Amino acid sequence: MTDGWPGARVIVLAGPSGSGKSRLAGRLGKAFGWPTLRLDDFYRDGDEPGLPLIADGANAGLVDWDHPGSWNHEDAFAALRELCATGSAEVPVYSISASRRTGTQRLDLGPARRFCAEGIFATEIVEECRRAGILAAAYCITQHPAVTFWRRLTRDLREHRKPPLVLVRRGLALARAQRQIVRRATAVGCRVATGDRAFAEIRDRRDQEGDHAVAR
Repeated sequence: MTDGWPGARVIVLAGPSGSGKSRLAGRLGKAFGWPTLRLDDFYRDGDEPGLPLIADGANAGLVDWDHPGSWNHEDAFAALRELCATGSAEVPVYSISASRRTGTQRLDLGPARRFCAEGIFATEIVEECRRAGILAAAYCITQHPAVTFWRRLTRDLREHRKPPLVLVRRGLALARAQRQIVRRATAVGCRVATGDRAFAEIRDRRDQEGDHAVAR
């Protein structure tokens, strides 16, 4: 990126798996040209020592991919800082079905001064982004738990993310935990909204303040 880059800020999209975070990020990208950093690409490799395991239930003994300890917080936040400071960053490409990084790619913001960062661990970086002065907005995207369950299951089965029985059991556990996920997001300052409502609010704020500002 050339000298004089004025810096960018991030719109963090948190929420349960399957709630519509990626869909909203895609809509914002199509409407305003805002790129997306996929935070789920910062998962740790499945054979890394010390990964958290599911302690009980039918999936006991498997890696707990819904635990923040299965995600590389430090690398994700470093990429966010670099994107905001320079406009580009080298980011991982992760295969969920293989449970490992398969490569890297360059994410370039181009002329955009806003970009989205979405993933199931997005709440883990909201407070750091706020302290660093790079947070434009933070949302927790939600739907009815039954809608989220069905969307998540159909997506995961379509993408062959894990064995079907594992996915069904995981989906039921996540449905039971959805309120807790939303409470955690609220505690770090995320605004709870459906994807449609969040899109409308972000669009209206952009229209009011121009392309360079979205309210914190």
